[in-house]
Amino acid sequence: MVAFKGVCTKPFWRAVSAEFLATLIFVLLSLGSTISWPASEGSASPVNLVLISLCFGLSIATMVQCFGHISGGHLNPAVTVAMVVTRKLSLAKATFYLSAQCLGAIAGAGILYLVTPNVLGVNSNITVGHALVVETVITFELIFTVFATCDPKRTDQNGSAGLAIGLSVAIGHFFAVPYTGASMNPARSFGPAVITNSWDNHWVYWVAPLLGGVLAAALYEYLFCPNPVTKKPRGETLSKDALRVPGVTHSIIPLNPPSL
Repeated sequence: MVAFKGVCTKPFWRAVSAEFLATLIFVLLSLGSTISWPASEGSASPVNLVLISLCFGLSIATMVQCFGHISGGHLNPAVTVAMVVTRKLSLAKATFYLSAQCLGAIAGAGILYLVTPNVLGVNSNITVGHALVVETVITFELIFTVFATCDPKRTDQNGSAGLAIGLSVAIGHFFAVPYTGASMNPARSFGPAVITNSWDNHWVYWVAPLLGGVLAAALYEYLFCPNPVTKKPRGETLSKDALRVPGVTHSIIPLNPPSL
């Protein structure tokens, strides 16, 4: 089948492995920043919103820079699904990406749980509907940033796409941590849920990010994208020069693994 073309190649499995490892590191380090250690004499003060937000944002920025040229640096099912919807990645390949991301999140959360557990949940003072809107909005902001900063048609960029994406994650956390814990990433929520067996309102952390991601991808791709291509063969993937990282001449961040 055409959809499975390239799945059995070494570059593709390098990309899948990169998604697994990058998501594992992201979940381990970022969720670790949310742990509130009891304050004691001579110890650091308890974790705060600024620390959490910066840790999530900077960890994403770092992982995108480290693994972007291998797998595209998705690290997030919302990003992967957005690429499928806009026909930048085949459904078959996306399935492997989604699996790697979720398994990486479980592994990262499991390692963290060996030290101390952490729970992600909706604030009991707000409704599930409010939580759904909050997660949709912050994921929309993230995915729109991904598409806008990694657009190969843009010629006005001189900064770092990875840094911009990381900062968009930090912004989302500044706003949404008090409401929902600021997931923005189904895999990031799925891993801890499996390890702690906590599934209360878990569907919110899948439906809202995927909805926000698809809306952002569609809006940018078909409205804001310079010279948008509105008709592509189904399952078509980008060429090797897709999504160059601004300011880095030797690196390429494709939306799917290179040479596929």
